[in-house]
Amino acid sequence: MNSRQRRGVILLLLSVLCAFGAFVGVLSVISDVNSKVGPEVTAYEIKTDVPPYTALTAGQFEKISMPKRWLSENAVTDLSEISGKIAVTRLQKGSLLQNDMIVKRPALGPGEQELAIMIDAATGVAGKIKPDSRVNIYATFAGERDGEPAQSKVIVANAKVLDVGRLTALEPDRDRSKNQATEAVPITFALTTLDAQRIAYAESFAEHVRLALIGQGGDTTIRPADRTYTLDKDQ
Repeated sequence: MNSRQRRGVILLLLSVLCAFGAFVGVLSVISDVNSKVGPEVTAYEIKTDVPPYTALTAGQFEKISMPKRWLSENAVTDLSEISGKIAVTRLQKGSLLQNDMIVKRPALGPGEQELAIMIDAATGVAGKIKPDSRVNIYATFAGERDGEPAQSKVIVANAKVLDVGRLTALEPDRDRSKNQATEAVPITFALTTLDAQRIAYAESFAEHVRLALIGQGGDTTIRPADRTYTLDKDQ
């Protein structure tokens, strides 16, 4: 083997060693990245805005992968979890689907229908009303004519609460008084058709709609004479 051949063999060996060193370096970088990021898991991204109380379907979500360490504990990783559930609040496009965004579809009895209204958080809920609570729904109306007294009426007695939504900030209405509520909570009820009409009427025309929580085991009967109140009854 002459000197030229020896130089060729040496250069070849150096090239192999450099290639091996580069390979080891790449493996080290990959290992370091994996140790920092960790394994990837499946998550689901919301494809389009989903209104509250809407039934959920697989087509509303897109499957994605992301590092497990970056995923919140209540993120949905199995789309079968949405079966039979509805959105509890508006689901924003691009957000990750999480367990606290969805609830089971409320069970309605024969002849019942589902109705949701916004209730003043300060005077109507106070954090004590939960799903399956029973409440009386009160509405206050101004006198129909000048000089007639304002009235408070029990619009619906013993209404069943199906779901209590998230606290929502309300946009100010310039046409209303300064006492207008600034925050409200969407509350869903199971109602007969007549009771649903009563609540819809009260929500549209009453000055205020309030809820009164009924204690467990309490008497839910309200006498007809007690369903309407005016101030002169106490005079």
